[in-house]
Amino acid sequence: MRKLFTLAAPAAALTGLLLLAPAASAASPSPSPSPSASGSVKPVLNSVGTSFLTATTLAAGQDADVPVSTGDYLYWAFPASEGQTATVEVKVTLPDAADRHGPQTWTVELFDGLRRRQACTAGPQNGTAEQSATTVALSCSLRQIRSWAEPWSGDPLPGTYYIRLSTSDIQQQDLGLATQVHVHVATKGGVNDAQPEGGSLKAPLVPPVNAGSTASGAATAPAPSASATYAAAPVAEETHWYSDLFSGWNTRWWWTIAGGTLAALAGVAGYTLTRHPRGQRPRYHSVPPQ
Repeated sequence: MRKLFTLAAPAAALTGLLLLAPAASAASPSPSPSPSASGSVKPVLNSVGTSFLTATTLAAGQDADVPVSTGDYLYWAFPASEGQTATVEVKVTLPDAADRHGPQTWTVELFDGLRRRQACTAGPQNGTAEQSATTVALSCSLRQIRSWAEPWSGDPLPGTYYIRLSTSDIQQQDLGLATQVHVHVATKGGVNDAQPEGGSLKAPLVPPVNAGSTASGAATAPAPSASATYAAAPVAEETHWYSDLFSGWNTRWWWTIAGGTLAALAGVAGYTLTRHPRGQRPRYHSVPPQ
């Protein structure tokens, strides 16, 4: 009888733990997962950074749902490889209209690893919400990531990119109000799509000129087909007897001689016009004494 009681006590304790486990898991709050581009489920992040150094890293297809304070600079980071085109979507849930004192303007910006601001090719980068509005939707599509670029250019290169969300225009009384921000990062393309936009050549830049002919006179050139394209022969320029005088190295000597002659004539004319004639001295005649 004692052995039966000894075995029944651990069994009852184990059954109680199994019954309490689902209740504990249901009571504990957990962020809802978000599907990624590859189909795998990634958890939603509930953190955000306040500078480039403390930016929260997001993966492709991952979301962030964070309660923030209005007026703060918010930073997230995500990786991007060559051939990809990233799109950032932001949804801001504003405080109650009764707590606000006017419209709010929110701005989303993208920066590369060198802290260079990147241009957005699509999407409303700035959004102004009136006092009666409840949400603001922003988006920014980055240019396709290049595999290489010139040092002077600002093309996007593979690496880490930063998202900065801020309020560019807001009433002073509305700073510090509680706001909910939802951020989603989506990427498309890959290494196989690394060719930049518009980089393929659809037609030759110069049409063929007598294609298939050779320089030897003995060889017979093939007969031109009806679809062959020929370039127009250059038109000879019309020449005159004085064309060679003012062309080539003669131009410098002619202009030098003409300039010297004009300078000499201008000097003589200026001296003639500006010089004053010398006055004649009066002549005194001696009067003989009377």
